[in-house]
Amino acid sequence: MSARRRFEQLRITPGAFSIIAVELAVSLFWLLSGPELRAQIATYGVATASHVFEHGRVWTLVTSVFIELSFINLLLHAVMMWGFVPTLERFWGRARFYRFFAITSVAATAAGVGMGWVTGNVNAPVAGLSPFMLAAIVAFGVVYARQPVSFFGVLPLTGRQMMWGFTAVMALFVILQQLWWTGAALAAAGIVAAIMTSKQFSPGLSWKRWQIARARKKLSVIDGGKKKPKDEAKWLN
Repeated sequence: MSARRRFEQLRITPGAFSIIAVELAVSLFWLLSGPELRAQIATYGVATASHVFEHGRVWTLVTSVFIELSFINLLLHAVMMWGFVPTLERFWGRARFYRFFAITSVAATAAGVGMGWVTGNVNAPVAGLSPFMLAAIVAFGVVYARQPVSFFGVLPLTGRQMMWGFTAVMALFVILQQLWWTGAALAAAGIVAAIMTSKQFSPGLSWKRWQIARARKKLSVIDGGKKKPKDEAKWLN
């Protein structure tokens, strides 16, 4: 049996599987480690304002994405990556899916770290795939706005309704607990996702429109060699 056939039976795409597999492996290793090893991994792998701005550990903007500090969140990520996220990869293709994941995740981590610096919470961690999950939900709501979906097989919704519902829940979670750095990360992920998926705000389409407009200025209409109509009036008596 081919690898592609096995993935089809699992209902998860290779790109989504690779992302959640890395997060599961790294996060479970961190969760099962002792206090000393866990602290060392957090020091050099988890993004905080202190790690990035004070100690120059810029690489944590990438590594922190794959370290989830909460086991409950880790389970939710696995469920969502097995559920609707593969739909985006099937629609876009693996290359664009990976690009979407990388841009939204790094932008979210950078925004969260920046908010931690501004608010004085320099040791607040910004980690895990939660921002990417919100970005995927926003993208799903844009691409499949009118698509009927069944939320956990119980609540019938459209893609757009699910997007706004998840966004409202995330916003309420941030406000009640005053996790402003987490809110900044989630907001950045959602905004970047909307820009990357919406035709109205797509940088790629805007660039193509500008190229077409620029090319039109250099073009001119020429006579294609069509024969002129006969002047039959001069043959009348």
